[in-house]
Amino acid sequence: MNRPLDVLFVNADSSAHAYQDLSKDFSAIEPPTWALLLAQACRANGFGVAIVDCGAERLTEEQAVQRVGEANARLVCFVVYGQNPNSGTTNMVGATALARKLKEAHPEAKVCFVGSHTSALPLEVLSLPEVDFVLLNEGVYAIQNLLRTDLQSGLGQVKGLGHKSGGIPVLNPPERVVPNDRMDFDLPGYAWDLLPCKNKPLDLYRAHFWHAEFDHDLRTPFAAVYTSLGCKFKCDFCMINIVNRVDNTDGVASANSANMRFWSPAFMLKEFEKLASLGVKTVRVSDEMFFLNKNYFEPLVNGLAERDLGFRMWTYSRVDTVRPQYLEKFRQAGIRWLALGVEAGNVTVRQEVSKGSFQDVNIRQIIKTVRESGLYVISNYIFGCPEDTLQTMQQTLDLALELNTEMANMYPCQALPGSPLYYTARANGWKLPSAPGGYAFLSYDSEPLPTRHLTSAQVLKFRDNAWHTYFTNPRYLASVEKTFGRPQRENVEAMARIKLRRKILGDPLSP
Repeated sequence: MNRPLDVLFVNADSSAHAYQDLSKDFSAIEPPTWALLLAQACRANGFGVAIVDCGAERLTEEQAVQRVGEANARLVCFVVYGQNPNSGTTNMVGATALARKLKEAHPEAKVCFVGSHTSALPLEVLSLPEVDFVLLNEGVYAIQNLLRTDLQSGLGQVKGLGHKSGGIPVLNPPERVVPNDRMDFDLPGYAWDLLPCKNKPLDLYRAHFWHAEFDHDLRTPFAAVYTSLGCKFKCDFCMINIVNRVDNTDGVASANSANMRFWSPAFMLKEFEKLASLGVKTVRVSDEMFFLNKNYFEPLVNGLAERDLGFRMWTYSRVDTVRPQYLEKFRQAGIRWLALGVEAGNVTVRQEVSKGSFQDVNIRQIIKTVRESGLYVISNYIFGCPEDTLQTMQQTLDLALELNTEMANMYPCQALPGSPLYYTARANGWKLPSAPGGYAFLSYDSEPLPTRHLTSAQVLKFRDNAWHTYFTNPRYLASVEKTFGRPQRENVEAMARIKLRRKILGDPLSP
């Protein structure tokens, strides 16, 4: 059938800006998860859909504009998310640049934006001259109702839509998010067949370097899926729940929409079987809190273990939600890595940013238990929380070096749009980045939040030095070699030789 194309979902490319030279070989190239979910939901309701993934195909702006123009879709929807919590903002860099070029070449094109940054700051995004529409929250129902119009009349009746009336940005009343009992039906999986490939499905996508055990040959094909959406916690630094937003009032933060929704285990097992049939072995489970509700994860991991699909998977947990009695079953299901949010070495700093929800557990014992179960650990740390000093950040680094986990992420604290911390920063007049790229953890123009005691430059310098200290530490490198092999150690050493350039530290843009 050659039915008309109703909507083209576009995943713009911001990787070079966000990751600098790490983007060439070391950063992940993730499938555009929300574009896949929205595309599948739309075509299940009879709409013609397609996806252009600029990052996977490494399209230039000119090539992307040509591809979008040739598609001749009624609506071009930029889906702006990404592989890290900050990516909805960071990826606005590539999305706005491409939308601007598209409008210059095809002024008649109808351009829509959806994503976490759009949910946080919908009027700001809608005010951009290249943007005709924004979808509030996740946009599942709003985009379908928009497509049922002629994109010109009756727009005021579409809940969850932002549009322009006489050139003035207008936000309609919000639409609901997909309720838990409708997840299997209204978000019916992923449109994997719409993704580009070279020789086989998902071979243009690559896993995180460490996820493949520091072996570049194991990174493709790669897929990422959710088994649940959202998080029940209300951490100051996190904006994940902003896509659950059903209140257009200015200043509404992610903490006001803290909830979780789940696909049924039976439904998700079919999704995993699809990936196995496509030849995928390396899979990210993108849930913020997979290791939380045993009513959902227990039948799912049991089913995966029974099927023995040969996956190598990773997923998130907080150190205070790990349940040791399930670790063996996780391993049997194919989960090889747990990403644990340690956040800070100082208890006071950790409790402050987690709004007191972080239980004071024995971090050392929890991580020891996880590793003894046969799982690898990637520990996540944040430098530059509001109460951080040089001394407390050193405590975080000292803890990281002591734990010496198989991998570590070290983030500068950002007051991400939509997070409670963002609105605290605005209320207190703290300096925020002037452009989306400033919120990127690894970008040249990264500008983390200053603490009550330190400048942004001090925070970023400490973070970068801490990262280099960790990944050049002889004890860590010896552990990588013992666990994964000599070639893998050499790959880590190659990664550690890449120096990030930072504007606020006085580095030139080019070496």
